[in-house]
Amino acid sequence: MRPSRSPLALARYLRPALPRSLLPQARQLSSQTTTTSPSPPEDPTQNRTILTEEQKKFLDSALRVNQAGELAATLIYTAQTPPVVKAHPHLRPLMKHMYDQEAGHFKTFNELLAKHRVRPTVMYPIWQVAATVLGWTTGIMGREAAMACTEAVETEIGNHYNDQVRELVKWMQGLEARGEELDPELKVLIDDIKRIRDEELEHLDHAVENDAKEAQPYEPLVDVIRYGCRSAIWVSERF
Repeated sequence: MRPSRSPLALARYLRPALPRSLLPQARQLSSQTTTTSPSPPEDPTQNRTILTEEQKKFLDSALRVNQAGELAATLIYTAQTPPVVKAHPHLRPLMKHMYDQEAGHFKTFNELLAKHRVRPTVMYPIWQVAATVLGWTTGIMGREAAMACTEAVETEIGNHYNDQVRELVKWMQGLEARGEELDPELKVLIDDIKRIRDEELEHLDHAVENDAKEAQPYEPLVDVIRYGCRSAIWVSERF
């Protein structure tokens, strides 16, 4: 009497055999299937920088004041452009170029505030009015005064961004000294701030090239605007 086959042996016995001509392809397919198994998903917390409370406060403050500053810049150029371009039509492309860059900066910081759940400054409505008044006043004073305003504002903003870059680079150096990696998001933030700083300083150069220093009265006008910018930065960082 023939011994009974187990279910596994029976399945193997009944499985149709492949033709010899197809065996190499079958072995190749089996090998590919084995070697291309999906890799485990990456840990989303990998390379995340753990910030101290002081560092978190610094970043919240930096993003808040940067967003407020870029809001003011867009409103200043919006108010300056009509009187300046009316008297000097050749400046239309330059005014538009500077406004477009400021609008891009403003968009960047709006997105960062929303992403990191940072509240805007409570002074937002006041800065809106102040920036519009400053832009309109210097615009009707003439091209030189409008450019002196840009020179003053961009000098303070450039210094402010430089301070932020120095602080963030210091964080990077500390992490490297401990053998840790910087969070990729922070790397992007540092690059964004450097790029925006350079574009702001480009505006300063444009202002000087277009006779900012010929404004009358130059020194009192620039000093008042720079002092106002410093005060606005200080308030926006804290409130």
